[in-house]
Amino acid sequence: MSQWDVLAIHYGTAERPATDLALEADIHDAPGRIDYFVWLVRGPAGLFLVDTGFGPAEGAARGRTLLIHPVEALARLGIAAADITDVILTHLHYDHAGNLDAFPNARFHIQDREMAYGTGRCMCHARMRKPFAVENIVDAVRMLFAGRLCFHDGDAVLADGLSLHLIGGHSRGLQVVRIARPEGVVVLASDALHFAAYLKSSDAFPLFADYPDVLEGYRKLHALAGPGGLIVPGHDPQVLLDYAPENPAHPHTLRIA
Repeated sequence: MSQWDVLAIHYGTAERPATDLALEADIHDAPGRIDYFVWLVRGPAGLFLVDTGFGPAEGAARGRTLLIHPVEALARLGIAAADITDVILTHLHYDHAGNLDAFPNARFHIQDREMAYGTGRCMCHARMRKPFAVENIVDAVRMLFAGRLCFHDGDAVLADGLSLHLIGGHSRGLQVVRIARPEGVVVLASDALHFAAYLKSSDAFPLFADYPDVLEGYRKLHALAGPGGLIVPGHDPQVLLDYAPENPAHPHTLRIA
């Protein structure tokens, strides 16, 4: 079993109405916070970046605060964007698939269903295309024609101890990342689990392609983590309290394992 470092890069934040953050929220509830992360998984098989975040223009257009550009956060770790060997796109929403052209040497791992969803007839409907940014989709198509997209149809092993698992729900081809280490399993849930509290309440983020698949996804996350494994939610401010900075001088990067 390979040794992997798993780091969360906290690159953005926003305060949103309660009804934007939970399906079961009451309109009278106080606003809440949503945080934005990309993740770095590094080990002997290479440097794997999980998602690429949004850029300044897209963040500003959507009322999100960009705390640090993901490329700058990597640079503070001594990692150039050109050093990234693989990018895992959990899905193509604007906050997960921006900045693709910043990683000139990376292969991009994506599910067949996600590319079909983001470029297919569902995008004829304004509500369904709301979380997608057209320029990100165009960039993904450019990567396809450059031979840099690596497609997966369901679960796949990328390296010893590093695997992808199709969940869907929030987006048709949403995938999560499982890292098996000697110390235990880490599951980067991305938007299969926005907030850890959903696991107890069976609530959901109020934006999805398939609601039953969202709920079934919680079961799969538990199965992937197994007893004692970590499930890291994709947008939970609690992550900032649960995990310590990799380096106190760079508080945006947290060590998960």
